[in-house]
Amino acid sequence: MHVSSLLDVDAIPVESAGAVTILLDITAPENPASDRPPATLQIVVDRSGSMAGSRLSGAVRALLDLVDRLDPTDNFGLVTFDHEARVEVPAGPLTDKANAKRRISALRPGGSTDLSSGLLRGIQEARRASRDRGATLLLISDGHANQGITDHGRLAGCARSAYEHGVSTTTLGYGLGYDEELLGAIADGGTGSALFAEEPDTAGALIAGEVDNLLAKTAQAASLRITPTSAAHSALVIGELPSTRLDDGTVMVELGDFHAGEQRRLLLRVEVPAVADLGPAQVASVEITYVDPASLTSHTVSLPISVNVVSGDAAAAHLSNPTVRTELAYQQAQTAKRKAAEALQSGDRETAAAKLDEARGRLAAQRPDAPADMRDDVDAQITELGDLAERARRDSMSRVSKAAFSSQHMASRKRGRQQQSADGTPGPWTDRDRQDRQDQQGQQGQQDRRDQRG
Repeated sequence: MHVSSLLDVDAIPVESAGAVTILLDITAPENPASDRPPATLQIVVDRSGSMAGSRLSGAVRALLDLVDRLDPTDNFGLVTFDHEARVEVPAGPLTDKANAKRRISALRPGGSTDLSSGLLRGIQEARRASRDRGATLLLISDGHANQGITDHGRLAGCARSAYEHGVSTTTLGYGLGYDEELLGAIADGGTGSALFAEEPDTAGALIAGEVDNLLAKTAQAASLRITPTSAAHSALVIGELPSTRLDDGTVMVELGDFHAGEQRRLLLRVEVPAVADLGPAQVASVEITYVDPASLTSHTVSLPISVNVVSGDAAAAHLSNPTVRTELAYQQAQTAKRKAAEALQSGDRETAAAKLDEARGRLAAQRPDAPADMRDDVDAQITELGDLAERARRDSMSRVSKAAFSSQHMASRKRGRQQQSADGTPGPWTDRDRQDRQDQQGQQGQQDRRDQRG
């Protein structure tokens, strides 16, 4: 694992309290495909009555495809749930793919939604098959938990406990009726992604992407510790990535699993009190611990964070780093998406659109100073924020809320690698999103032709 840091300012004035913003770049190790250890994939599928029709049939097609992509030595399991959980394919090596496919093809919709029973049974199966060597659980649901455990915090705690035993959890919200805050809380607890698919084709592409990441995993159970030194008051994570502050002031972030060569970025802020002596001063230390899934060996990478303490005049001559400023505007955009999603959930279109427009303006103002390698990312975010703001004013509030929530969750947890939909457009676009874009382009083309004739 490679870790590097970049500060917004590398010098602070002597005897003056302040703060520094730190951009961390984390890159996972590469790993040849021939060295890949057997993977464990546990699927938990909602088969309640609302999944009847294209949703369940689309999930079935996606599961049949992923069985073909796994090796016979990989562990695969399938649990379904309606008012109760049922083990359709016991987790274990895929030595009989034909039988697994028959069981998947036989899935039929049932009754109400006891999500907790499916999640807990899936965790049990994943742990049994993986023997705590590491597993990925993918929970697919189109509704709200209305039986069993329904409290968001308790369900997130179930996923958190599973993660402590090597099972990471990703959720896929299907359609427009599911509870994005619930599935987002479970994904946060399990350090996975909170995905959104309105249509079967989008769901299939997202499931395939998760399988790709699983098969290319080179680091698992990664965690980050930021410890302020005696020269600093406190540290915090900027943005929407969940973190925990320990009693000694250390901040801990669960990063989950990384695939080969995956890059992520985190933004930190460290409060620095007045320092009386000139020269370098260490303000924090960063430590990343992860497990090599092939050998199950634990590794730790440490990085000291230091600033130069200089005279007031010398400090004034140092300009803020444009890369860090750009990342700050990017992370502020993710917070705006979350707040916009909350506003839409309460029926407030104008507040949602205003927050998205404000974030878009802030990012657009930073764009001229953005380094060349960040401009594509910035441009994609500017476009997405504008589209979300426009849709917040006119489209289904449930649809836009889910798109905004899923986008910020993915960008916060997977920051550093471009997320794409099945058709290559940035962000977690749904089929309806793509149709809207095509309709807008068609309308614009008609207007352009009318203007030319006029």
